[in-house]
Amino acid sequence: MIDSHCHLDFNQFDSDREQILNTCLSLGVEGVLIPSTTLQSFSKVLDLAQCYPMIRSALGLHPYFLKGKVDIETSLRELERLLTLRSVVAVGEIGLDLWPGCCDIDKQVEIFERQLMLAKSFDLPVILHARKSEDLLLRSIKKLKFCGGGVVHAFNGSQAQANRFLDFGFVLGIGGTVTYERAKKARRVLASLPDSAYVLETDSPDMPLSGFQGEANMPYRVLDVARCVSEIRNQSLDEIAVITTQNLIRTLPNW
Repeated sequence: MIDSHCHLDFNQFDSDREQILNTCLSLGVEGVLIPSTTLQSFSKVLDLAQCYPMIRSALGLHPYFLKGKVDIETSLRELERLLTLRSVVAVGEIGLDLWPGCCDIDKQVEIFERQLMLAKSFDLPVILHARKSEDLLLRSIKKLKFCGGGVVHAFNGSQAQANRFLDFGFVLGIGGTVTYERAKKARRVLASLPDSAYVLETDSPDMPLSGFQGEANMPYRVLDVARCVSEIRNQSLDEIAVITTQNLIRTLPNW
């Protein structure tokens, strides 16, 4: 099984990162993808992928961290330089965030589209951040004729939006949200998806699962996500593991 989205580069994991990865391996979680968030995180994400064979890296500028004094031009130049590395399997985490307090949406769209064009030029898929912004993301993807696909991280949109992302070659990231019984819409969408349409994730240390509120999320809890998915979709845990691993490797061919 693979956790398709976690932030093990965050400093809070510096003291126990290796122990967490060993726990993952002991439980059958054999791979994790770490997407970057800022220019400053690029080197650490790459270093971790170099040190641990089970880690893969994605590089990009996260929309939430664009506010403040961010040198966008320097960041994009460095991103372009590093995308030549074979260890980078996707451009991400990139996207749009309509949460209050984020930077101006027009600025976000410009920076997202510039990164989408970089992904297009390097023939790389993308890891999309989509917080209340699914339709805007789809508009940019269509406008730029981006056909590289990727993963829509923490998908929480409608059935119609899910179908549109699938039509553009994306798969949907399914995480802790579906472990909450109140997440009726997310569960309905998940139950309706074809087997080829989704992957598993944790967003560790964020998005705690039901029953673990107030605790830092961990990549090995992707197993708990998978158990919940197996119940919702009425499939065995082994089926879920095989399907989602195949989906991720198909979506990120450089894995």
